[in-house]
Amino acid sequence: MKRILPLLLLALALLGVWIVRAASQRVYLPLVSRQVSAESTPTVSPTATPEASPTPTPTWWQPAPGTSWQWQLSNNDAIDTSFDVDMYDIDLVEAPQSVIDQLHADGRIVICYFSAGSWEDWRPDADDFPSEVIGNPLEGWPGEKWLDIRQIDTLAPIMRARLDLAVQKHCDGVEPDNIDGYANDTGFPLTAEDQLAYNRFIAAEAHARGLSIGLKNDLEQIPDLLSDFDWMLNEECFYYDECDLLTPFVQAGKAVFGVEYELEKTEFCPQANAMNFDFLKKHWELDAWRESCR
Repeated sequence: MKRILPLLLLALALLGVWIVRAASQRVYLPLVSRQVSAESTPTVSPTATPEASPTPTPTWWQPAPGTSWQWQLSNNDAIDTSFDVDMYDIDLVEAPQSVIDQLHADGRIVICYFSAGSWEDWRPDADDFPSEVIGNPLEGWPGEKWLDIRQIDTLAPIMRARLDLAVQKHCDGVEPDNIDGYANDTGFPLTAEDQLAYNRFIAAEAHARGLSIGLKNDLEQIPDLLSDFDWMLNEECFYYDECDLLTPFVQAGKAVFGVEYELEKTEFCPQANAMNFDFLKKHWELDAWRESCR
């Protein structure tokens, strides 16, 4: 027993030395070093894809095919408000405010007519047009002459005042007439580009005031002006066999309003309905009388 005890003590001493040496060979990273190591690999956040800004929805009236309507530009002191239609087209200046108010009370849209491409000697602002912008007479329309629509800077204050009047009278939109002067004998060397620039000017000024605006005739420029105008108004496309030119408006979901003066309803209404046009038969003087195709 005395011989075994020294051996046990020696073994324990040797074991202690081995444990100390083994422990001294283990490596620990300091706390600060571990933090730096973690920061050395930055986390990359995914880049958000920017969303496209939504296109503002126009606030003005944009009629679709199938919109019923009435057009009366004469007998303005006796406008017949009894027709159960969606829209009335009446004269901007001569239609009484009481009529516009009544139509609105009845739930109608009111479009106000004015001539943007001609001078009319009976209008209250006739003296505002300088003589150099007044051209040839419009054939068949006494007291009316074409305008030099190249001179937008000269005409702009007059046309803006008319559009301001439409806002003042609470019109929902406008029908600018005679905006195809480049295709007529105006007395001025108007080009198609002159007409496009002027028509776009009128459309932009109307929209800036929250007014709906229709393209009146000017069929050849429909492909160029389709996006600038909200609807179409045509006279006698069936009589002249040119209605196919109007179809881009319907294809774009925009109403095509129209009239025939000479043809009987049976001669144009079936085709007008098939093309999804909204046509009327009217008298040339555009009084209250009407016959609707649908």
